[in-house]
Order: sequence, then structure tokens, then C-alpha cells
Amino acid sequence: MSVSFTLADLEAIVAARADVADGSSYTRSLIDKGTPKCAQKLGEEAVETVIAAVSGSDEALIAESADLLYHLLVLLKARAIPLGAVHAELARRTGQSGLAEKAARQGK
Repeated sequence: MSVSFTLADLEAIVAARADVADGSSYTRSLIDKGTPKCAQKLGEEAVETVIAAVSGSDEALIAESADLLYHLLVLLKARAIPLGAVHAELARRTGQSGLAEKAARQGK
């Protein structure tokens, strides 16, 4: 399946919707409620994604995964953390195995 939509595209949509001031933006309403609410919504979507992975259809898992990614980007926007910072961290981690990276984090 070839899809040209990226997380960077979603980040741009979240940013545009965060700037809507007329009360019509769900994204803006989440951000206005603050980081704790954005984090709560992300947690809810994470749980729903896990449930769909374990007992749902592929379509349910896909839908919940989309919700999870959206809410992650809303939380990052609320904290003023660009997606590029997450990309940079992922790139930094690719230089070592996952087990070595996990062991290094546990030593902190």
C-alpha cells in the first residue's frame, strides 16, 4: 500500500488547528485544557490501541493507531516539542541495538 501522508503532514495539520480561535477546533480545545488533559487523552488512546491489538480487528487497530498518533502529536504541540526532536532521538538510537539502548537507559 502506497501512502504519501506522513507524520510531518499530521504535525502541520495539528499546528494549523491549534491556531484556530473560533471554537471549532477539537485540537485547540485539547491544548487549551493543558498538558495534563492532552496526556490523559493520549493514555486513553494507548489503552484503546492495546485492546484493539489484542481483541479487535485489523481495522480497529488501524483506527486506534491513528487516534494514538494524533493525540501524541497534540501532546507534543502542547509541550512545544517539534516532531523533529523525536526523529532526532530515534536517529540517535539507531546506532546501537535495542538491547544496548535499553540497558543504557536503565543505568540512568
